[in-house]
This record gives sequence, C-alpha cells and structure tokens, in this order.
Amino acid sequence: MALLAKRALGARVAASQPVVPVLSVRGRRSLAVRASADDAFANYKPTIAALFPGQGAQSVGMAKDLVANTPAAKALFDKASEILGYDLLKLCVEGPKDKLDSTAISQPAIYVASLAAVEKLRADEGQAAIDAIDVACGLSLGEYTALAFAGAMSFEDGLKLVKLRGESMQAAADAQPSGMVSVIGLDSAKVAELCKAATAQVGEDKPVKIANFLCPGNYAVSGSKEGCDAVEKLGKSFGARMTVRLAVAGAFHTQYMGPAVDKLKAALASTTITKPRIPVVSNVDAQPHSDPEVIKDILSRQVTNPVLWENTIKTLNEKGLTKSYEIGPGKVIAGIVKRMDKAANIVNITA
Repeated sequence: MALLAKRALGARVAASQPVVPVLSVRGRRSLAVRASADDAFANYKPTIAALFPGQGAQSVGMAKDLVANTPAAKALFDKASEILGYDLLKLCVEGPKDKLDSTAISQPAIYVASLAAVEKLRADEGQAAIDAIDVACGLSLGEYTALAFAGAMSFEDGLKLVKLRGESMQAAADAQPSGMVSVIGLDSAKVAELCKAATAQVGEDKPVKIANFLCPGNYAVSGSKEGCDAVEKLGKSFGARMTVRLAVAGAFHTQYMGPAVDKLKAALASTTITKPRIPVVSNVDAQPHSDPEVIKDILSRQVTNPVLWENTIKTLNEKGLTKSYEIGPGKVIAGIVKRMDKAANIVNITA
C-alpha cells in the first residue's frame, strides 16, 4: 500500500509540472538552421548608410523638380500610378494637402518619392555611389523603402505592402480616436514617467506610451485622445520644454494599431522577400536580419512596436559609420542625426 501510495503521489506531482516539449533532432536542427539563416549580418561594419524618411515627411510640391530632371524617377511614379489606380505624382505635386497627409496616401507617396530620389543619387553621382552604401535604415514606413533599396523585395511588391499598411493603419485609427504627441526636452525615462502619469489620469484602458525613440530630448508618444490631452497638460510639470500634437491619424506603433496586424501578416505571407544584399536595420530591435521569414515577422510587429531609431543611429555610429545619405522628402532625419552627432557627415538627396 505504501509503495502504491508513493507511486500515486509521484504521478500527481509529475502531472502538475509544466510539460517541457522535447525537440527531436530534426526540430533542433531546424531551429539551428533558422538561427544561422538570420545571422548573416551579425558582424556588419557600416561605413556609408542610406536613411529613408517616414510618414510626416510629405509636403505638397514634393517630387516636382525630381521627376522633371530625372527620367528614371518619373518612370517610378508612372509605374506606381498603374499599381495604385490613381495619379500619385499629381497628388504629390498639387495636393490637396489634407489628402496627401492622409495615412493611406502619404505612405505610398513617401515610399515612391524616396526610391525616386535614389534614382537622382544614381544620376548625379553614378552607380558607384549606390554600390558604396553598405547599410540601410528607414524610419517606420521607411523600413519598407530600405528593404526595397536593399533588394529584399521588388518595388512593386513593396508598394503593394505599403498601400495595404497605410489603408489598414488608417482604418485602425478611424475605429478608435487616438493620436501622437512629440515631447521635447526630456530624456526617455522622464517621458516614460510622463506617460505613466497621463495614463493614470485617464484610465488604464486609455493608455499612452513612447512610440518613437527618435533622439535624446525628442520622443513621440502615442495613445488615446484623452491620454494625449493629458500628456500636453502635464508636460510642463515634468520639465518638458514643449509638447506638440502631431498631424497623424492615430496612435502609431502601439496596440491601437492591432487591427492592422492580421491583414499585414496575410499580405506578407504571400509576398516574396529575399535576403537583403546589404544589412537593413530593423525599427523593432535595432538589428539587421537576413532570414526572409524573420523579416516578415518583424514587419508585421513593427506597426504595434516602438521605433528604436535612437538606438539604430547610436549603434551605426559606434560601429564606425562615416557618412549617411538622407534619401527622400524632407530633412527630418538629418536633423535627428545632427542632434546626436553635430559632426555627422550627412547628405540630403531630396525628393
């Protein structure tokens, strides 16, 4: 009886323990292959970077001079208009501003204008200048541009993804009122405290959090409309030099964009993505990835994860970066880079 009781007790204890899956040799080998497939750029040494802007860089009139002087740039806009079903160049050049600024339009516009600006660089400085670029990064939307530049996806496939991304993010924003606020003059820890205080004021069901880690003293927070209002009201008491409500549709790079994820995942699953020819540093973890399946996963997570741009630029500088091109509309990225390193060598190739 004692022996039976002991066995029964042992069985109950064993049953109560968490089941740890034991991988087969084939399973372990599969994981090892996946890990090795993604570490091709683990020891990358950047010297010249292509940096691509994100949403907010657009302005009415952009690309007008670019397409007038660079036939290859005009050809990209023509191809884009066929895919999109509307005249993208006309919207970029003539507006109206409110339509160009909409998430569904501005994302394809910036993507195409940025890759058109690559053609300007090629025309002005030759193919050698393109070939000398050995790392690419993009701010939020710009990560898609960077991947297309690096040959991980075709121009056409990238545009289709960006179109879907913009439409899905716009739909998510329309479904729940939310927004973004730029907080100037505080370090990231203090901004996190500000977000926590704002969330406590409006309720945990209407949170606000850091969405864009841009550079020291410049962080964008995302959240509910009420949470953004609270951030603006509390900013001064936390020592912020200023707060600025951003002209965006919603709380990008937070859980508020969750409804966009499933559609994006499905589209990515059916899109051909290959190993980039050069490292493309991800917004999600500030690391380059070479496994196409990992890249797809990263892109699907990107819309709800904060942008680690500060970490990205800091890492590139620490690894020995000597020169950067900001390629696309606006000069926001150059300002951020100079904020982090006044001596930074960055050249604008403006769309």
